[in-house]
Amino acid sequence: MNQTLLFASTNQGKIKELSDLLKNTDLQLVTPEVIGLNLEVAENGLTYEENARKKANAFCLASGLPSLADDTGLEVSVLDGAPGLHSARFSPQPNASDADRRQLLLTHLKDKPKPWAARFVCTVVLALPDGRTASAFGACDGEIIPQERGESGFGYDRIFLFPDLGKTMAELSLSEKNCISHRALAVNGIFPDLKNLLS
Repeated sequence: MNQTLLFASTNQGKIKELSDLLKNTDLQLVTPEVIGLNLEVAENGLTYEENARKKANAFCLASGLPSLADDTGLEVSVLDGAPGLHSARFSPQPNASDADRRQLLLTHLKDKPKPWAARFVCTVVLALPDGRTASAFGACDGEIIPQERGESGFGYDRIFLFPDLGKTMAELSLSEKNCISHRALAVNGIFPDLKNLLS
């Protein structure tokens, strides 16, 4: 019997990745848009897990459905881990695009010594209507490069290079990205809890 799982996000890139990760499971993934839920949750926590937990709990409470939420950040070593928790809100300009945020990051880095070591991190939290929760963490290492490369992905993917692969995150296929990305590692880490808690 299929179990419905609400993904507490409107980010189409994240939805596409999660749909692919869950395609061989009995889980039926739905989004807030599909169920007509319009909910804004302030991401003012002090950790990725705190933000993800706030979103998962809020969407679970509002929908009555098991809900999965993530919080993700890019941490650059020479910027002391910035933009970090504020990666999606890095630009002070309202309605800033992914391209605006990438350009702003490169502006902050231009006088810093290379290589610009960085990592993507992600925490996912599952919240159930009965109050139970579970969480998992994933991270992947790479470096920031000054030239954008690739057409896939979103966010900072076009300037995040995997030196061993010689490819940016945006140059990976969806299946490649879902083998090594921070989000994929976090989702794979919560799979056992998904199966146990939803069975």
